[in-house]
Amino acid sequence: MPAMFEKIDKIKPAYDMTYKFVLFLCKVLLVVDILITSMAVAGRYIPFIPDPAWSEEVVLTCMSYMAVLSAALAIRRGAHIRMTAFDRYLPSKLVKSLDIIADLAVFALAIIMITVGWKYATGIGSKGTYVSMPKVSRFWMYFPVPLAGAAMFVFEIEALYNHVKGFFVKEEME
Repeated sequence: MPAMFEKIDKIKPAYDMTYKFVLFLCKVLLVVDILITSMAVAGRYIPFIPDPAWSEEVVLTCMSYMAVLSAALAIRRGAHIRMTAFDRYLPSKLVKSLDIIADLAVFALAIIMITVGWKYATGIGSKGTYVSMPKVSRFWMYFPVPLAGAAMFVFEIEALYNHVKGFFVKEEME
């Protein structure tokens, strides 16, 4: 059985690249957010700096992307809030089983986010535009949900695999 896990472990670099890409995207969105917000605030008090009408909507859209994408990143790191207070008192097989059940629930959420989010983005989102930018579709306001669902899907596959692998491969002591 461990030979099978060794073969599957070879795709870990693909997960690493996906994680780095999503993290880079979050960093770019944060920089864009800070720059636009700084310009908008400065524009209110310094006469020669413009305060564009679109700044608030763009900042809020960037924040929604960052919020859901960073939540997807937390899946890979195992950084989500979870109840672990009793883990040391429970048998390790039970804890691993509960981790797998939690993984399946998050996996289901990812699928729902992809399907329902895409339905909203292409349905409601494609029918409207931003108030301050009438040429830009509201699709981009709804798109973070299916995008984050896809990232969650990828990272949850890895988390689920690691928890299942934990049943068959003894953990090495560091």
